[in-house]
Amino acid sequence: MGRIIAIDYGKKRTGIAVTDPMQIIANGLTCVATHELFDFLKQYMQTEQVERIVIGKPQKVNGEDSETMKYIVPFVNRLKKSYPNLPIELIDERFTTKIAFQAMIDGGVKKKDRNCHNGTVDMVSATIILQTYMEMNR
Repeated sequence: MGRIIAIDYGKKRTGIAVTDPMQIIANGLTCVATHELFDFLKQYMQTEQVERIVIGKPQKVNGEDSETMKYIVPFVNRLKKSYPNLPIELIDERFTTKIAFQAMIDGGVKKKDRNCHNGTVDMVSATIILQTYMEMNR
């Protein structure tokens, strides 16, 4: 059994979360500059067995795709081309950023540590996406 990676894709930064090898727990892994994402994934997959990639699908409240999808679709296509045997799934990510901020506040994370510039919220959002995926597939 391999890990599942979740990606909260952003134009500048991308949050990444992974499961443990037994796929029991979702944990935040890191946040990387989006232009370095493929290099990071390549290096990570050389050392860890990955079974699947889950990507947050940004949607508006009414269920329509958000503007961000115009960046995510080419990313997903490139990912499928680079890893043709790896299942890649999109999962609704509405409200994950708000949930992530609230979780950090509730967890006592200091304001300076939860700002948007250090990527913590992106990593937490990826973790929420992954946890949601895992719960849906249990």
